[in-house]
Amino acid sequence: MTPKVLFWVQHLLGIGHLKRTSTLARALAAGGFDVTVVSGGFPVPGLRLGGAKLVQLSPVRAVDVYFKVLHTEDEQPITDEWRTKRLAALMAAADSIRPDIVLTELFPFGRRQLAFELEPFLTTMRQRRAYIACSVRDILVEPPKPERLLEMLERTERLFDRVLVHGDPSLVPFEETFPHKERLGDRLAYTGYVVEEPIEAAGLDGKGEVIVSAGGGAVSEPLLRAALAAKPISRARDLAWRVLCGAGIGDTVIADLRGLADANTIVEPARNDFPGLLARGRLSVSQAGYNTIMDVLAAGIPGVVVPYAGGLESEQTLRARRLAERGVLHVVDEQSLSAETLAKGIDQALAAPAIPVGQLATNGAAETVRLLKAALPA
Repeated sequence: MTPKVLFWVQHLLGIGHLKRTSTLARALAAGGFDVTVVSGGFPVPGLRLGGAKLVQLSPVRAVDVYFKVLHTEDEQPITDEWRTKRLAALMAAADSIRPDIVLTELFPFGRRQLAFELEPFLTTMRQRRAYIACSVRDILVEPPKPERLLEMLERTERLFDRVLVHGDPSLVPFEETFPHKERLGDRLAYTGYVVEEPIEAAGLDGKGEVIVSAGGGAVSEPLLRAALAAKPISRARDLAWRVLCGAGIGDTVIADLRGLADANTIVEPARNDFPGLLARGRLSVSQAGYNTIMDVLAAGIPGVVVPYAGGLESEQTLRARRLAERGVLHVVDEQSLSAETLAKGIDQALAAPAIPVGQLATNGAAETVRLLKAALPA
């Protein structure tokens, strides 16, 4: 029988968690698993799931950068009644799927706001003898209270069979942001970084261009505006530019950005062929989310990154600085972002010699498939 996977994911602000999940879901489906992604975030148009299926729970999103206030699709705070209904929907999905493997994206190393549904759900899955694994990126956000780290450890030891860290310890070891890593023992496995397979861009789109992007766009408007203002004062002024606006950027803002663009700059919604655009591009200007950086590294073009540092966020800054130390990326701090500082970063990136990323492991999707296959009973 084909092994069944239920892959739970919750994106709250950007869409990076969902994008990485979709890449892994496609790989698992192509690798012989029957995969269902159960998503609790707002729907993302054009999400690529390949052979995987999607179950959409009642969506919720964060309305503050600290992820403390969650709102439903009616823009109302979540209530106990809403929590009860959402748990019931998750359990109904599990009853229908009857998974052999359950994957949770980030939890228990984050998304503790959703513990009301995940604790009872995972407890039931253990009782049903499902194999339970966490899919987590390389770097955790530092919790506001140190005891939260012990809470993560306790939940992992009680509920999880495996922790799949999508990173490479030669760049950032997991213990750098999770000091109890040794307690996980052989539960923990590094998969390497997860890189989306490219879709070839249409026509000549992207060829020789400066590609400006910011993931889902929820907190990206300052970067996009700074990029448009930096163009005429940078060494890239004579190149064609393409500014990609994520789903979090509304039509009014897109229209405003188009009004600021010159005749050799295209401002358009984000595209699924983004990796293909980068592969043809001359330079990338972006935030420093996990997925975007992996796409830039895979394309092999110079990159200027402005790590998002709102709220308690620190993971983008740490990863970007490690890569900058290797000479692979050029970093502009969000706190000092302006047309001038961004133009300077662009000039430096264009003038620098090409430096390969080296032996960084980027086989995360294939290794995840291998590890989960190995976990199945013979």
